[in-house]
Amino acid sequence: MKISLIIPSRNNLKYLKWCYDAIRKHQGDHEVQICIADDASTDGTWGWCVQTMEKDLKFQAIRNKGPERQGLVILNDRLINEVARHDICMVYHADMYLMPGALDQIEHKLKEKTIVSLTRIEPSLHPPGPEKMLFDCGLEPEDFEEQKLLEWFKEKQLHQLTKVTEGIFAPWAFYKKDFQEIGGHDPLFAPQSKEDSDIFNRFQLNGIKFIQTWGGCVYHLTCRGSRFNTFSGGAPGKNSDEWIGTTTTNMKKFIKKWGTPVLHDEFMKPIITPVYKKSFNITNSNTQLEEALDIWQNGGTDIIVEIDGNNFTNDDFNYIQNLNAIVKDSGELGEFELGNIKIIINSLETYEKELIKCE
Repeated sequence: MKISLIIPSRNNLKYLKWCYDAIRKHQGDHEVQICIADDASTDGTWGWCVQTMEKDLKFQAIRNKGPERQGLVILNDRLINEVARHDICMVYHADMYLMPGALDQIEHKLKEKTIVSLTRIEPSLHPPGPEKMLFDCGLEPEDFEEQKLLEWFKEKQLHQLTKVTEGIFAPWAFYKKDFQEIGGHDPLFAPQSKEDSDIFNRFQLNGIKFIQTWGGCVYHLTCRGSRFNTFSGGAPGKNSDEWIGTTTTNMKKFIKKWGTPVLHDEFMKPIITPVYKKSFNITNSNTQLEEALDIWQNGGTDIIVEIDGNNFTNDDFNYIQNLNAIVKDSGELGEFELGNIKIIINSLETYEKELIKCE
């Protein structure tokens, strides 16, 4: 298999080196192009990239000189569209260690109109979940217990070579043409945060099937390039102020676009409700209420909600947050009251498929 690994990075040099060594060590007989985007780093990343390109012809790098970062949304797409040589690509992170046999699993399971995610093995910085395995072999490259991990995984892999579930998260492998068919990432979410949830929704609406292979894995130090990035003031288990700001802003954008927060099942498969054209008529309003409600409407008149600010409660706000599902379940035109709000359904036309492609 020929595959291009897509890795934007900002001030992650020690992780990049660790990540690069593992890829080359465990790539097997596959032809692997490593594509790096240096996002205005100040830690020597670009110098290392230049040196590595001189000795490794299957390593290519581009650079955002900055000083402002461009982020994952822009640089992932640049690497996929401008740098990747192969039809198969994988969005990858610098804080991931490629396990033996992982690319074999991608080769066996990936086909057109599918995306294959490798299972993450992580130290217990996050709560456990059914979509990953917890096994602590270090939080930093200098503390990494490689032999301990490899010995544990050799036994584990034997029992889960054929296990698959549905779900999607990094690292995810795909055919480039399936990515380009929907226009890649939505620049609305630049520089980063919620861009992955948005594109996963759009993939699913476009008929892509998700496969998570449990026989192919990465050891994941978790979030070193974003929320736990020390350059941005984060630390293992500590969110940076920068990440808090971008994720808060982009969740609002996500809600405005899709009408719900990010939704997925226990294995991280997206849950997408119908998208309606909605607007609110508010009497006795105030600035705080208008700001809280604005992201839940998109200016349409198919669904109109009448709200009185004098008696609007937390229960009423919960109805607003679940309005897409409430309208879907109603299944008919007309009007009805829930709590202190009145919902008027003029049309049940849905618009989620109009969101699939970014021009």
